[in-house]
Amino acid sequence: MMNRAIRQFSSNMSSNYYLLSYNYIENILEKRPAFRPGHLALANEYVNRGELLLGGAFDPPTGAALIFYTKTKEEVEEFVKKDPYVLNGLVTSWKVLPWTVVV
Repeated sequence: MMNRAIRQFSSNMSSNYYLLSYNYIENILEKRPAFRPGHLALANEYVNRGELLLGGAFDPPTGAALIFYTKTKEEVEEFVKKDPYVLNGLVTSWKVLPWTVVV
């Protein structure tokens, strides 16, 4: 199924893939519940627009990775600026990396 999504999105060369990497606070599982609905609502907005393809926490949850398909890095940074996890201190650091998809 993911290959189908990659083929679909790869045909539009005006957009690029970006990997958003989050590092979480140590006690994320205790702090997250209050902010999770807002975080997921924001994520689903981007999913519905076709800009967020995958996302999730690592196991153990030391951080997360989210894969975006947007025209600019700044569009991903706008997600970060609105994310309740970032706004409420659950994310200690983050970075957006351009990602070249090969297969």
